[in-house]
Parts: sequence; C-alpha cells; structure tokens
Amino acid sequence: MKVGLAGFGASGRTVAAALVANAIPGVRLAAISARNLEKARAHAETLGVADLVMPLGELADHCDVVVEAATGAALPEIVDAALARGRDLICVSAGGFLNVPNLEQIAAEHGARMQIASGAMPGLDILRSAVEGTVHSVHLKARVKPESLANEPFVLEQGFDFRTSRPTEAIRVFKGSATAAAKHFPRHLNVAVSISLAGIGFERTEIELWMDPDIPGAIHLLKIEGDEIGLTMESRNLPSSNPKTSRIVAPSILAALRSRVATIRVGS
Repeated sequence: MKVGLAGFGASGRTVAAALVANAIPGVRLAAISARNLEKARAHAETLGVADLVMPLGELADHCDVVVEAATGAALPEIVDAALARGRDLICVSAGGFLNVPNLEQIAAEHGARMQIASGAMPGLDILRSAVEGTVHSVHLKARVKPESLANEPFVLEQGFDFRTSRPTEAIRVFKGSATAAAKHFPRHLNVAVSISLAGIGFERTEIELWMDPDIPGAIHLLKIEGDEIGLTMESRNLPSSNPKTSRIVAPSILAALRSRVATIRVGS
C-alpha cells in the first residue's frame, strides 16, 4: 500500500520516519507534500526521501491512500487532492470537517472513503457499539494548557485574557454543544467532532473546555450513559516536539495504516 503524506510537521515526520524504517510491512511511503515544499525537502533529506516531496495536487498520482497531517484549515484543499481524485483519506484534523460540509458527498461520488485516526480519544469503538443500541448522553470534559487557548478570539470575548500571564487554577472557558465547540475552537477540539460522528451527533454531545495550568498536556474525560453500557474514560496526552500537537497523533496514524493491511484486525 502506497501512502502519501499531506502535511510534514512533527506528526508527519514521525510517520514518515516509521514508514521509511519499514515499521509496517506492506506499507511504504510514496509521496510527501506540505505548505512549504522547500522546508519539507530539507526535513525529508534527513530520511533520504527528498525525491518524494511534491506539490499537493500530485499526491494522488503516486499513492493509494493520503494521510492528512496538517490542520483543519487545510482540509478543503486536501479533500480536493485526495477524495475528489478517488483516493482514500486518513484524517487527524477532524475539526476541519466543518470547512467541507459536503465531505460525505464528495467521497461517495468518487468512490473514496474518509477515516478519522483519533488515538487521542479513548472509547470510540465502544461508543460506536453503544450507538447500535440506545445512548442517552455523551459528555466530554477537555482540559488543555492555558497557552494553547490564550489567543483564541472566543476566550478573549469571554473576558479571559491570559496572553501575558497564566491562571492560578483551572478555569472553564466553554460549555455547550459539540456544534458550538467545533465552531469556536476548530483547532483544539478534533475529539469533539470525532465523538459526535461516532456517537449521537453534534447537538446532543455536550462539551466542556477548561484552561488548566497544572497539566503537562491535554486531558480528555469522556462519559457515556446508555441502556447497554455506562462508561467513564480518561486520556492523558503528552505534547510532541510541537507543543500544540499530542505525541499520540503520529502513532494513531500508524495504527490506522496498520489496520488496513493487517490479517487480524482488532476493533469494530
């Protein structure tokens, strides 16, 4: 299986290094694209694959599946380069789905599929299973470091200005539906989109977002109540070399790729 990377930041480079090292037999790196191609070539040169760097529009000609390791803002362009050309797309920036309202239609029309690689959020398999029965509520409490949110317009509009100082205790800056959460925090709540799609929808999924000065990385507490099961699950994520990205993102991409070629596949 030939893989194209759309995005070559901390997560993309980690995935590339693993594929170059043959971490997943039967899967090879075939193409790399990024916003800054010159910078991408410099990083790719350290792996001996500078010749694989190319403009985004050329990825589909060289790969079977495209991995989005960029940002939600870049998703519309990546969808055009992958799904609209019949290539499956593995996505980590689920918050960008709101930028492509006809995403499902595009994939269906071109015989392609979209997969969310969401290693940062526990319990999606069991949430999807529970939805086959009856789920009454899904609640996510997300805690992130203050510097990740300090410059967000919605946070400043609420009167929380920590651009030059840090709060001394955890502060809730948002509570509402996943629809509103994804609208106000598209770069921070990919998990809100993921659990909404896996579960009971955007309007019925409740999100709380907190600034917490005492954590090393994002912490997600997911609570599900249903007829078949009740669950409370917590993930404690550590930052990658890019403090705005969790270290688990790259492994979640690798796990998604591995599941596509595995003889035995675990999970629903």
